[in-house]
Amino acid sequence: MTSRNASDHNLRHHRATLHLGSAFGSGSFGAFAETAARFFGTPTYLIGQSLVVVAWIIFNAVTGSFDPYPFILLNLAFSLQAAYAAPMILLAETRQADRDKHWSEADARHREELSETTLTLLQQNTDLTIEVQQLAARIAELTGEIHGRVVQAP
Repeated sequence: MTSRNASDHNLRHHRATLHLGSAFGSGSFGAFAETAARFFGTPTYLIGQSLVVVAWIIFNAVTGSFDPYPFILLNLAFSLQAAYAAPMILLAETRQADRDKHWSEADARHREELSETTLTLLQQNTDLTIEVQQLAARIAELTGEIHGRVVQAP
């Protein structure tokens, strides 16, 4: 069995759930949404967002230009971001829970198959042990018979 065939064979229980590979489906929106949802919890995002907010506040507090205190546009930007981020994160969590459930079921099927295979191998081992014992007894019997004939021969 080649390496690729072995890998395919090992994943045979998971084939039914391959369509769940991406949290948002296989389209370009799915790829974008999953990337965005994963990015929202990273330190890079949190630090970047904090720097933008600080720069926004300093710029508008000093210049009083397009968003003076109490920074209504900044509040609107946060609300808009939350309106899009929360559903994407929830969708990612829901789909991840579905994937985890399907993978757990596939793992359970795999463990059951391994258990059945182990029991079969144990039974075969027991059968072979019995057969070896019978053959050893027959060899001992034949050896005794040959010994009896050789000793009686002279």
